[in-house]
Amino acid sequence: MAKKLRIGVIFGGRSGEHEVSIRSAGAVIEAIDATKYDVVPIAITKAGNWLAPAAAAELLPAATQRFLSSGTLSGKKEDVTIVGDPSRAGLMRLNRNGTPTEAIDVVFPVLHGTYGEDGTLQGLLEMAAVPFVGCGTLGSACGMDKVVMKALFRNAGLPICDYAWFLRTEWESEPENVSRRIVRNLGFPAFVKPANLGSSVGISKAIDGASLARSIDLAARYDRKVIVETAVEGREIECAVIGNDKPQASLPGEYVIHDKAARFLDYTEKYAGTGNVEFVVPAKIPKATVKKIQQMAIQAFQSIDGSGLARVDFFLRPDGSLLLNEINTLPGLTDVSGFPKMWAASGTPFPSVIDQLIELAIERHRERARNETSI
Repeated sequence: MAKKLRIGVIFGGRSGEHEVSIRSAGAVIEAIDATKYDVVPIAITKAGNWLAPAAAAELLPAATQRFLSSGTLSGKKEDVTIVGDPSRAGLMRLNRNGTPTEAIDVVFPVLHGTYGEDGTLQGLLEMAAVPFVGCGTLGSACGMDKVVMKALFRNAGLPICDYAWFLRTEWESEPENVSRRIVRNLGFPAFVKPANLGSSVGISKAIDGASLARSIDLAARYDRKVIVETAVEGREIECAVIGNDKPQASLPGEYVIHDKAARFLDYTEKYAGTGNVEFVVPAKIPKATVKKIQQMAIQAFQSIDGSGLARVDFFLRPDGSLLLNEINTLPGLTDVSGFPKMWAASGTPFPSVIDQLIELAIERHRERARNETSI
């Protein structure tokens, strides 16, 4: 019988998406094939402390904890970490001796937002020479920063909406100039967002000068860089991508908002289960449009040097044209998230998706290890 791989699932984190991350981790742990893998849960608190498996498990729902092997939860609950030293593989106890506590074969980051999806964790794992699921340092950083992301999309010839961006310090020192520039170049309505965050955290719709100022103040609480995008009339379509050098795209799905008076698809609508939003997959669109979305999703993935997985979001306008909205390199994996639903509708259930992602992580690690580091 083949030896089980030990999969370190890292979740939580110093992010406005901390709670979503815990839900995603629960979904991954419950779907992972226990005959192939032992799961080692690793939580990062909102303060940035790394918790040992026994303590990390306590943050997960009780139903999820039943999927964890008691063997991986033994030992002390003292803080742990991963260090950027390939000779010290796995988790290290933060005690005087730096005693190794858990061997890890592959890390599965389920950290949405800052300090997890933005290349910081990926850089640490690359230094430590630990295989990990998802995009590398560059792809993660480019996919996280909406301003850099859109520049790469434009360079790849992909259609995007009009936008403007500025720094928090500029808003604090010259708010009138910033407001005038946005009104002149974009007008209303417009969406104001932190440049580096997801799950609709910190996003609001501006319809006039007063709401624009409030929206910028909100976004600036979460990031030093703020982006403002012109509102687009159209359907919100998503497409999931899996792969490394030869990525594949799923059937697209669509978020359908039943109450047309709703402001937009915000955090509450996505995760609170209000009943106002339904994710429909496959999206009810022409076959030619499906093919175009899949092609554009793969182009977007490649434009940021993506690997592993991503979710690509589009606007389908009334005239049938498409605009690329953004890419998410660590999409939500909860029971209500689009990524696993799109692959299920495409014929690949979530446990098989997880298998593929782990295989892709090992493949990418081997490819990275081919690089010469001395001359």
